[in-house]
Amino acid sequence: MRRNALLLLSRLLLAALFVPSGFHALTDIAGTSDYFSGLGLPLPTLAAWATGLFELIAGLLILVGLKTPIAALLLAAFCIAAGFIGHYGQGGDDPTLTFMHSQMLMKDIALSGGFLALAMAGAGAYSIDGRMLRIGAETT
Repeated sequence: MRRNALLLLSRLLLAALFVPSGFHALTDIAGTSDYFSGLGLPLPTLAAWATGLFELIAGLLILVGLKTPIAALLLAAFCIAAGFIGHYGQGGDDPTLTFMHSQMLMKDIALSGGFLALAMAGAGAYSIDGRMLRIGAETT
């Protein structure tokens, strides 16, 4: 019971970052595109749409526990890529911005670790995956 409750809590906390972020990116494509343009990404509008859709859909998959190992592995890779693209070496001569970006990079790396653990552990009984695999709630 405790294992399944903790897996549910883990999924809820991880999804709490990606579902709203994806929704925000999709409802403010211009702002998201401007951010990506500032990073020097090619096709920033396409990148904004792709990122927003990915964050929203993958976040929802984690939330409900559907195809959890695949979604978690993709999100782990996404976090590493996003961290290095968006934060590594950013901040210029401003020590506050440099510190903030280094912290954000480390946050993305840590999130990847959480997603890798979730990919290995699975979604647990309180999930669509758990129902499909017939994982009982009494499983510890």
